[in-house]
Amino acid sequence: MTIADTTNCSGDPVREQEDLAALAKGGRANVLGFLLRLGARIPFLLVAGRLYGADTLGRFALAVLVVEFAAQLATLGLKRGLAEQLSSPDRPADHIVYDGLLVTFIASAIVSAGLIAFPAAMFPNSQINGLDRLLPLVIFAIAIADVALAACAYRYDIGATVRARSIVEPWAISIAASVFVFYSKRDGLILSYVVSMVAALVASMLPFFRHYGLPKNWRPHPLRLWRMARRNLPLAAADAIEWGTRRLDLWLLGFFVTPTAAGIYYVAQQFASLPQKLKTSFEPILGPIIARNVAERKYKAVAEHVSQVGFWIIAAQVGIALAIGIPGEAEMGVVGPQFVTGTGALVFLLIAEVTAAPSVVSEAALVYLARGRNLWLSIATIGLQAILSFALLIAARKLEMPEMWIAACPALGLAIALALGSWMKSRALAQIVGAEVSSWRPSLLVAGAAAGVTGAAFTALPKKLEWAELSFGLPTMLLVYGFVIWRIGFGPADRELFRRGASPAPERRLRANPQP
Repeated sequence: MTIADTTNCSGDPVREQEDLAALAKGGRANVLGFLLRLGARIPFLLVAGRLYGADTLGRFALAVLVVEFAAQLATLGLKRGLAEQLSSPDRPADHIVYDGLLVTFIASAIVSAGLIAFPAAMFPNSQINGLDRLLPLVIFAIAIADVALAACAYRYDIGATVRARSIVEPWAISIAASVFVFYSKRDGLILSYVVSMVAALVASMLPFFRHYGLPKNWRPHPLRLWRMARRNLPLAAADAIEWGTRRLDLWLLGFFVTPTAAGIYYVAQQFASLPQKLKTSFEPILGPIIARNVAERKYKAVAEHVSQVGFWIIAAQVGIALAIGIPGEAEMGVVGPQFVTGTGALVFLLIAEVTAAPSVVSEAALVYLARGRNLWLSIATIGLQAILSFALLIAARKLEMPEMWIAACPALGLAIALALGSWMKSRALAQIVGAEVSSWRPSLLVAGAAAGVTGAAFTALPKKLEWAELSFGLPTMLLVYGFVIWRIGFGPADRELFRRGASPAPERRLRANPQP
């Protein structure tokens, strides 16, 4: 018997409309954040590729990968789990969020100490120089900023995340990299990264203090902190695994290819990660709404919200993936001539991002309804990815393929694993709530085909007109795709995303605490 056999009503139509408006408002901020991040990420890739080179970029990428994974562990799942904690009426909100920040600080100290003691984990294929050993100290800034932004999102302040992660962070690293290149080409990128994370922390804490202020009569209790950490361990593991599926490919490459090839792959990964930001940025606003519906046992509403947001994300991602993938050679060539060889990896990575969307939105509900099952499905997904990627890498090396063909193998393994993972998680959620959970629609194929034909026409232009492929072909593809999906794919509920109306209430407290 499913959970929905007990209660499966969508509830108050007014409340449902408010939820849709809240999701749409978050989506609009999300799209703005994507555009701002896109505008800031390209200058960084140009500076890193042209001024530092693929070899230095590859070393930087592998170090940052390990540091950010450690920071993900240090949040202990509170990026999504904090909404559930705040839903409890038992304690003041400021006490809960400061407990969360203290737990995150302690966890950051533990993981950063581990990396300082074993710095080779960050630099597996290069020497450790200068202050490289102290790079893990930036984990404090990353993890605390993530939890602070999650607390702001509970108050429906998605703008805080947009400002910190889409404006301050990417622009800070771009500007700092342009300056530090005159100080040290070896260490400039890593120093720039530290500057950007500290700047993002400051941008995160300012709105946090505006919403919650300083704690009043707060007394941290060791047992309560332990309970918070223990309760979030399954979610922390699921978050780490989901994050790891996006980084395992690059980590494996560190053992199979040179830093130069890893640097080229990193650039492809950065282009492909732009669509990923669309779905991850929905999590702060989707989580509190799902948590409340779960607490009120409105499981049909959960299915509807997951399907709705999933379609919004996929619709945007397909268009962006086509716009990035079809003129991929031209875009990679902008970073530097040697980066063109990473186009194959770019295509597989874009496919992986599109197929992963249903998994991410389904997981947003599964973490409240079935944490254990969600964790095992995540473990199965990353396990399959590791097996496929490793097998493909070994086969490619035995066949003596070119190095960048070898580098594309983990991207292919990632795409296959994420597609299967999305199907499994969508099916699991549908069984639990007793309602259909589906984000894919036939209109996506029609709009994608129209944009694909348009893009193919521009890629057929002579090499000397490659500038026109980017200047005119890319926006034309987006316009064609947008027109078709709007006309035949978007219904009244979908168009709420583009309708500016009254803002939802700044804070709605749950009356019950969901028990996964």
